Parts: sequence; C-alpha cells; structure tokens
Amino acid sequence: MDQFDNVVLDPIDFVPDTLINAVVYGAADEKIGTINHVHGMGAASKVAIDVGGFLGFGTKSVLLAATDLAFMRNADGSVHARTGLTKDQIKAMPEHTG
Repeated sequence: MDQFDNVVLDPIDFVPDTLINAVVYGAADEKIGTINHVHGMGAASKVAIDVGGFLGFGTKSVLLAATDLAFMRNADGSVHARTGLTKDQIKAMPEHTG
C-alpha cells in the first residue's frame, strides 16, 4: 500500500461519518478488518472492528480505542487505519457486543 499520499487524521476527525467502513491494516500490511461502529467522538472514541469470517459469516466485533490506531486519508479521500497488532492478536480479543 502506497502511503506517500496519505494524510494523518487528527483526533478531532474521529467521528462516525469519517471512521465507519474504514479498513484496518496490521503492521505487515495485512487486512485485519473493517470498522463497523464508533462509540463517542474525538480522542476518547472507541471503534468496533469486524474481524475474521468469510462473506459475512463467522465475523466477530472487537473494541479498540481510536487512539490505538493511526488513521489516514488517501488521496482519493478514503480513510484507513493501521495498528501494530497482528490479525491473530486482534482475533484473540474479547468479542464486543454493544
């Protein structure tokens, strides 16, 4: 993934309209999941990420603080996030049901 055209988002941009459907990538550029829900706004917000599964079956949602992710906007306007956690570490997290 080319990161040279990306702009890092400021926590003030951590709002549902911006973050929902953002793809989350791990340190090795592997796709970990997609943000499906945002609790709160700004630096205190938490994001629910759908992980695992295939074609919508077997997925679970996990909750992370938005500040634990690095959110970026591509030149085309789409938002994605990066984490230092691996896909297996994220999948091992407790399921979020809220």
